[in-house]
Amino acid sequence: VIFVISNLNELRAQASVGYYPWSNLLSVTTSTQKAIWLDTRLQTNSLFSSLSLDILPMINLKRGEVVQWYIGGGIRVNPLYRIAGSDADLITVDGYSINFGARIAPLPQNRRIQLAIELNPYIKDKLDSGVLKSHFGVVYVFGKDKKSEPKN
Repeated sequence: VIFVISNLNELRAQASVGYYPWSNLLSVTTSTQKAIWLDTRLQTNSLFSSLSLDILPMINLKRGEVVQWYIGGGIRVNPLYRIAGSDADLITVDGYSINFGARIAPLPQNRRIQLAIELNPYIKDKLDSGVLKSHFGVVYVFGKDKKSEPKN
């Protein structure tokens, strides 16, 4: 708890929020500037008991001023299945995914606005079926402009 509180200011300054409209996903990430970062995605536009949460640790493969390539994977859980059925597990695992993508900052005047493109093989929890998903979204990265940061 002390670690989280002490780093709260840093996390807020480097976090990003994104939306993938065709996938109906709302994304909140920690600092994508670091070698390893965390992306959490909440499924939107769904029945309340079907809202899933993806927890996705990511690793940067290559990061430039315009394009950032990353890979990661994670788990999709649903803590709300219990609403639909009292015999459901407290937190239900829906499945597992591998994520490979790029974040592109196409505007030279504002690199905090980014496009996110991703391929996402997804396997159901019992490993009996899966699907190759693709995601396209818009991301905003919070933080100070490089021009306004003090130089050492």
